[in-house]
Amino acid sequence: MKLRLGTRKSKLALWQSEFVKSKLESLGLEIELVLITTTGDKILDVPLANIGGKGLFVKEIENALLEGEIDFAVHSLKDVPAVIPDGLIVDVFLEREDPRDAFISKAYKSLKDIPPNAKVGTSSIRRKVQLLQRKKDIVIEDLRGNVDTRLRKLEEGLYEGIILASAGLKRLGMNQAITEYLDFIPAVGQGIIAIEYKASNKELSNILKKINHEPTYICALAERSFLETVEGSCQIPMGAYATLTKDGIKIRGFIAKEDGTNYRELTLEGKDPITLGKDLAKNLL
Repeated sequence: MKLRLGTRKSKLALWQSEFVKSKLESLGLEIELVLITTTGDKILDVPLANIGGKGLFVKEIENALLEGEIDFAVHSLKDVPAVIPDGLIVDVFLEREDPRDAFISKAYKSLKDIPPNAKVGTSSIRRKVQLLQRKKDIVIEDLRGNVDTRLRKLEEGLYEGIILASAGLKRLGMNQAITEYLDFIPAVGQGIIAIEYKASNKELSNILKKINHEPTYICALAERSFLETVEGSCQIPMGAYATLTKDGIKIRGFIAKEDGTNYRELTLEGKDPITLGKDLAKNLL
């Protein structure tokens, strides 16, 4: 059986797609990669929140799915909006990589060592808000582009430090660049590779479920239930991170205003992931 896998062209997206491809090929399938350029890949000089949010990295790929140009798509789950187009489903998740945010600097050993008025680069308002909770006197500047581009801008001295996802650095074999792991609450789905396909394709669903990682699936359900209840987008600073406990699920989350004020954080425990995510969102809202 031959299947067409849709993916972005970035080095990290290709790593993730090759990883999924190898898992499916081990089941005897033939997988063809179909490379798709998304709006988020084209517009690199504007903060994502100003041009429509995280869906910019998946829209063209979802269109290709709906048009039948590809059979399934591989995404970073944190790029997938709470609401996806009718007819599509995201319910297969691979084992989560390190969900933490990473601080990277050439001159300073930790975030707390950064001096007043130093420039720290990130394009994520979730990270900006959590930075402001810890360092009110730094200058936060937008940083877009793929992992290589962001690291190059740091090398060029445009920033005293930058913040990236640990998962991407580790998958690309670049974890030696990490200066410090941060205790920030991650983005919903951070570190999780997700698969999207047509809900009507039951045969494909049965195949893909063979590579689903159940503990990650449960945590993803809780986090995305939180996201959906907050009606999450890049415009609202928020994060949530779920883990399994011996009795059920624990989820930690926050929401805030864009300027970092009205910051609220909460941890809840429960047994049903969807109910738990909703309860966390409602409590914080």
